[in-house]
Amino acid sequence: MATQPSFEDSLSKLEEIVEKMESGDLKLEDSLKLFEEGMKLTKDCNQRLSEIEKKVKQLLKTASAKDDSTSSRGSKSKEE
Repeated sequence: MATQPSFEDSLSKLEEIVEKMESGDLKLEDSLKLFEEGMKLTKDCNQRLSEIEKKVKQLLKTASAKDDSTSSRGSKSKEE
């Protein structure tokens, strides 16, 4: 199984595709091929961003839970 290109590589390739298509110098068939490749890259990039967003939310949730448990322990000792 081939390794997936990095997010940054995929985004760079997508930018190249957009520039080529915006130039208007492509034949219809070539434009269609690039459009299909661009759609796949867009889907892959969006999927990776969603995965990263979930990880960040989980990390924030975990950090918040740790902060809450630390604060509640600290406030209990202050009350005593």
